[in-house]
Amino acid sequence: MSEKNRDGKRTARERLAVEREKQKSAEKRRRALIVGASVVCVLGLAAVIGVVAANSGKDSKSESAGPVVAPSGAQGKDSLAIPVGEESAKSTLTVWEDFRCPACQSFETNYRSTIHELTAAGKLKVNYHLATIIDGNMGGSGSRHAANAAACAQDAGKFTAYHDVLYENQPQESDDAFAKNSRLIELAEKVDGLDTTAFRTCVEDGTHNSWVAKSNEAFQSGGFGGTPTVLLDGKNIYQDQTMTPAKLKQMVEAADKA
Repeated sequence: MSEKNRDGKRTARERLAVEREKQKSAEKRRRALIVGASVVCVLGLAAVIGVVAANSGKDSKSESAGPVVAPSGAQGKDSLAIPVGEESAKSTLTVWEDFRCPACQSFETNYRSTIHELTAAGKLKVNYHLATIIDGNMGGSGSRHAANAAACAQDAGKFTAYHDVLYENQPQESDDAFAKNSRLIELAEKVDGLDTTAFRTCVEDGTHNSWVAKSNEAFQSGGFGGTPTVLLDGKNIYQDQTMTPAKLKQMVEAADKA
């Protein structure tokens, strides 16, 4: 074989080797692109799933995302307490309630007349705090809507009367009737002078929804066992199995005389 032929074959082999290397490099790039695209897709899917998970359980209407507007006369930390009674009263009853809560209705039914008597006499002040745990447990939004409506009634100076009407007309725990603003406005007709344009607007606009949400957050972070939670000067009297309206009256009157 001539030197010329050997050089020609060597050059051909070299070209073939170079071409193979090019093909290998191209294949590596192709595989890298496929893997990279797959990673991007997985990460993208994970991001979507993360967003969905982060938003699960949230109110899509963001009804509690507006500015926090406390009702007129609200007191205490972050203005989360609605006060009833004389500021000078020697005893303070702190009540955490949910308008959909059957146990809260039972407490109100049994103790209402005694509490009204003591507040009217200037011997007891009551700080009402509103929670929405039944909405979370049973689903719906009746606790929140009713609490907002009660705060609207506070703006009108009619909280106590409307508060009592809501408990007197409380639906079954599984019935989210209070989620309907029309029902809350209908019940306002039972309170003299409450059914006004201002009250209706406050209810329909959810003016105090964010305040209600903040109040419920305070309840959840407070370490309470449930609603109602009833504290007399800081002591949980609802857990006292011997407590009665008569005993509560005796305790408050004794403190008033001290």
